Parts: sequence; structure tokens; C-alpha cells
Amino acid sequence: MLRNLFLLFFLMTAVLGAQAQTIPIHAEGLSEELIEVPIDGGTQKGVLSKRKDQTSATKLIVLLPGYPSVVRPEMGNGVMMNSPLLGNFLIRARRHLLDGKVMTLLVDCHTSIGDVCKHEYQSTKDRFQHVKALIDAAKIRVPSVDQVYLYSTSAGSISSAFIARYLQKELAGVIHSATIDPTAPKSYPQLTDFDYLTIKVPQAFVHHADDPCSLTPFAYVQKISEKYKLPLVSVSGGSDFSGNPCGAFTQHGFRNKEVIVMKHVLKMIQSETWVSEKL
Repeated sequence: MLRNLFLLFFLMTAVLGAQAQTIPIHAEGLSEELIEVPIDGGTQKGVLSKRKDQTSATKLIVLLPGYPSVVRPEMGNGVMMNSPLLGNFLIRARRHLLDGKVMTLLVDCHTSIGDVCKHEYQSTKDRFQHVKALIDAAKIRVPSVDQVYLYSTSAGSISSAFIARYLQKELAGVIHSATIDPTAPKSYPQLTDFDYLTIKVPQAFVHHADDPCSLTPFAYVQKISEKYKLPLVSVSGGSDFSGNPCGAFTQHGFRNKEVIVMKHVLKMIQSETWVSEKL
């Protein structure tokens, strides 16, 4: 009898423990929906995220993650459960951008592109049209949205620059983080001579002052911030850095500064006040 009771207790504890682990940390407190738009012989996917207690939104932040920029979301339990890109800064910390009036839209790469969202593609009108179709589908689902922002990181900064150039009449602002330096050795050339002044909506750069990635040196973003007179939010500190210098868990990915950076970006968007600051 006691053995049976012990076994029952053990099984109940295991079940409750499994239930407690059902929602991964990156999706805690979220309610999410997969959006799929058939276009150009493939599918453009995205994940629309809101807080569980949220009923509407007026602001939509479109997230453009870094290399390889291929999300391929796996959904379950009302959230994105898994993705090959879970470690990416924008993905693992997206929940900190949400409040009662702000939702996010995480952008995948078009399914026809493959396992890497090629930098050549990210600068094209095709990329713009695919992302625009996804934004339009999200706005149909949340018709209260009247302001759309782009927020990129690392290789995604190629997309945020070119999409903003094409889409700017429908944007309220653009934030480029860990921006690619096209002049760096073995870098992506698409942003060479890119004129940020052709984007007529508010813009800002967010960058770690000690970014160790050879493709995203802080000195470069300082130079273009000064050249185009655009705000630069410089980040310092963090901890537990590990892995590839251009990976998600170094200063390049704002390791252990995620919450501070996200809360500051949310504050910028809420206040519509964008100035150079140090975090």
C-alpha cells in the first residue's frame, strides 16, 4: 500500500514538474500565433507575440534576427516552443519588449531561401515584399495597430536598412543593433555607401561598446552615427560571455544586458524620444 502511494506521489510530481517545464523561458508570459503567408512559390512565416493578458495593441515591433536569420518556428502550447535560432538576442529576450500596447512580430526567412537568409537576398525588393506581406497579415489580425517599427540585430541590419528604405511611408521608426560594417574583412558588402538619410523616419543604433565581432566593430557605428547625425545607444557590461565572438552569447549578443537593452528600446518607442545614451 505504502509502495503504491509512493509510486502515485512520484508520478504526480513528475507530471507537475513536466507541466511546469512546458513553456520555455524565452516564451514565459506570452501568447503567440504563427502567421504564414504563401507568396512567390514559398511561404513567409512570422510569430506574432503578445502578453497573455493583452487584448489589443497600437504598436508593432518587427524583429529581424541575425545570422543565419532563419527562424523556422515550432509552435505548441500557444507559443513558439523551439527554433534553430533560439539563442539570438532578439528572440531570447523578445518578451521584455511587450507591454499593454506593444506587440512583436518575429520574421523568418522566406522558405525558398534555404538554411541561411543570404545577405544578397536581404537587400532586395523581394525581401521587402515578403516582409511587408507578413506585416500586412499581422495588421489584419490586430487592426488596432497604427505604428510599425523595425528592430534588427547583426546581419538583420541589412534587412532593416533596405526594408526601411522601401517601406518607410508605413513605418514609425527603425532601430539597428549590432550593425554590420560592410568595410570589414570578409563582411557583407550590401551596406557599402548606404545612405541612411534616404530613410525619412526616426532611426537609432544600439551597439555594445566592446562588441568583439570583426563584422560589427563599435568604431564603425560611431562613425556612421556621427556622419548621419543619428542617435547611438552604447551598451557596456554584461557577463558570462562564451562562444564565437560574433555569436549570441558575447557582448555582440548583449549577454546579460538583454533586459536593460530591451526595456530601453521599449521606453524609446513608448516615449518617441530617441537620443544618444549610454547603458
